[in-house]
Amino acid sequence: MAFGWIDGQAESRRRAGLVRTLRPRAAGTPLLDLASNDYLGLTRHPEVVEGAARAARTWGGGSTGSRLVTGTTELHAELERELAGFCGFEAALVFSSGYAANLAAVTALAPHGSLVVSDAGNHASLIDGCRLARGTTQVAAHADPDAVRKALSGHDGPAVAVSDTVFSVDGDAAPLAGLAGACREHGAGLVLDDAHGLGVLGDGGRGAPHAAGLAGADDVVVTVTLSKSLGSQGGAVLGPSRVIDHLVNAARTFIFDTGLAPAAAGAALAALRLLRREPGRAARARAVARELHTRLTAAGLEAVRPDAAVVSVRAPSPEQAVRWAADCRAAGLSVGCFRPPSVPDGIPRLRLTARADLSGAEIERAVRVIGETRP
Repeated sequence: MAFGWIDGQAESRRRAGLVRTLRPRAAGTPLLDLASNDYLGLTRHPEVVEGAARAARTWGGGSTGSRLVTGTTELHAELERELAGFCGFEAALVFSSGYAANLAAVTALAPHGSLVVSDAGNHASLIDGCRLARGTTQVAAHADPDAVRKALSGHDGPAVAVSDTVFSVDGDAAPLAGLAGACREHGAGLVLDDAHGLGVLGDGGRGAPHAAGLAGADDVVVTVTLSKSLGSQGGAVLGPSRVIDHLVNAARTFIFDTGLAPAAAGAALAALRLLRREPGRAARARAVARELHTRLTAAGLEAVRPDAAVVSVRAPSPEQAVRWAADCRAAGLSVGCFRPPSVPDGIPRLRLTARADLSGAEIERAVRVIGETRP
């Protein structure tokens, strides 16, 4: 029977407690949200919503084609200019998702004969970019510049190291200065995914590369998503103009994909302008993360110290993690639940989002619920 093998895989997932299901949420949920990636609390901000609505009224419901045909509007170009300027880079290129931006950056910058050195803790989109790239990929130990240095030392030809700036599972930060140093010793480029850094780290939320003094460097390329701190949808690649021009001509997820919907571009631009005006939101997100970590550890839970706005709490098993998250939900708190294969070390976790708009009472409530429902 065609696709009969699917049943066997489904049964294996069920036995391992790894079945994933979709849970549509209502527009007006009463749950306290510590599961989304809305770090700055902007996705429902009136200015961001109006930015999306105004763009839809002006440009319509969709971009109508690929960016190279009809999918580039004046709004897209405006967003690219302001995003590049805010983060400190020469140019930017907007994609329909952060996933597509990562695929583009890795595949277009790793031709035949090149070496890609990828951190063991990288996001799935970077891993898939490595799989699709025509160069050879070597996985390096997590957050280890010496491992990157060693991998690069044995290669003669184009090379690039690829890393998240803030890793999505535990929220730990990569040693960006060390990675840049290792790459520069061997003339390699550095591609950084700042999905969890933009809006949270750096001066006024300008991102982890900006904080590390790497913004605008001619050997550094950065990818971001518009779906986390900026409360919208889409992604972008930031870097030197010649790299962006190369992506326009060589990145398949740019050339053959429909452009980002104008409403998403309008929302992201409104959020970016709001962040410029209210830079304290970034510091508030970090402060909330630290407070969550302090309170959770004081309650006897094993929480990883956050470097940005992700707070990870370890669970005894995948089954208990799922039950823990469900019990939190029943008590009015929505939390993320990360299990294998999403976690590279095999340790299941609850994953909490430290949003800038969380009140002290909401933080206290979240910690209480998590503590009371622990397995």
